[in-house]
Amino acid sequence: MQRHNGFTFSDLFAGIGGMRLAFEAAGGTCVFSSEWNQFSQRTYAANFHEVPAGDITQIAASAIPAHDILLAGFPCQPFSIAGVSKKNSLGRAHGFADQTQGTLFFEICRILRERRPKAFLLENVKNLCRHDHGRTFALMQAALRELHYAIFYQVLDGQAYVPQHRERILIVGFDTLRYGRDLHFEFALQPPKKAPVLRSILEPVVAPKYTLSDQLWRYLQDYAAKHKAAGHGFGYGMPDLDGVSRTLSARYYKDGAEILIAQLGQNPRRLTPRECARLQGFPDSFVLPVSDPQAYRQLGNSVVVPLIADVARLMVATLTQLEQNFTPHQLSLWPDDGAWALPA
Repeated sequence: MQRHNGFTFSDLFAGIGGMRLAFEAAGGTCVFSSEWNQFSQRTYAANFHEVPAGDITQIAASAIPAHDILLAGFPCQPFSIAGVSKKNSLGRAHGFADQTQGTLFFEICRILRERRPKAFLLENVKNLCRHDHGRTFALMQAALRELHYAIFYQVLDGQAYVPQHRERILIVGFDTLRYGRDLHFEFALQPPKKAPVLRSILEPVVAPKYTLSDQLWRYLQDYAAKHKAAGHGFGYGMPDLDGVSRTLSARYYKDGAEILIAQLGQNPRRLTPRECARLQGFPDSFVLPVSDPQAYRQLGNSVVVPLIADVARLMVATLTQLEQNFTPHQLSLWPDDGAWALPA
């Protein structure tokens, strides 16, 4: 593997590159990316000047360059509350029984086994912990430990970094064949001392097309009233501008119901794609070359970039310390083609 100042990483299920932004900020160099969705590929290419490889199930592990850290925000629909409910209603399987998405976790295992990175970071919805009464997550942990990785996980909320309540599980792993079994890692995050508020990400001037039509606004109000009368909590969300929003989802393009912005003398409006990008912590320099509906889908499926950057910082510090104390007594078991160095 080509040697770099810093560390190398692969970006699997890359989406539009939120995790890549975070790990590049920590000093890393991306040596491989994979994303099957053509619209996400377009956004990724516009920002990183390379088109990710396609379907990871069709890519041999030997075609992936050796790398220090594997990143994977693998598809969450089989494990999310909404995803499980939808699949149940359609009579379809979910979790590992979902042959089109759930088993993609095993693609991660395949690459971990064959390329043997020093560490990994996996990201998914918080419901992964509870899916199938905890059996799904227990199976995942067992699979990762069988590959000789020590794992550490925690459900983290991005609202300390961005004005959005967004809980996701992050799973960090380190190679026990390289570093031994006595490994420690803590999610000792250092968010900003003052959490941002929703008002801070709003654009000063917004096109009229983002204001809800009378028909849509009436529908959302009627829908909320119906469910409130039935004792349910479903309905649109109109957050305090000096607080945080609900979780931005990939369905935001449909009606914007989960996050609406009140307007004096007008119907409320949905967030613009740029505001959604800010809500996820993307810089304003990040290019969105696709239609609004596609941008909403992509951003709703992405990560809170500054939160991931904070975790990246902790992983880099841990790996740097491990490498300083490393003795190559077991390197014959797994080839090491790269080099680890503290980022400049």
